[in-house]
Amino acid sequence: MKVLPLSELPIGQWGRVVFLKARGMTRCRLLDLGLVPDTPVQAVRRSPLGDPIAYRIRGALIALRREEAGQVLVTPL
Repeated sequence: MKVLPLSELPIGQWGRVVFLKARGMTRCRLLDLGLVPDTPVQAVRRSPLGDPIAYRIRGALIALRREEAGQVLVTPL
């Protein structure tokens, strides 16, 4: 099972959240956004400069900076 940071998930591909490396307030924010284990997430598009990246999570579209997305580990689907 290949595990990679959410920030490295190719655009258009789906992944499943495995683990959050983040701690403190960042961890709470990511959990509040719906990034809990076993949740499917899709990389939708990058901004013109590459940061932030838009993700589809539980029907919502959210933008995460590369640093935040790097704290979320996913397995590609």
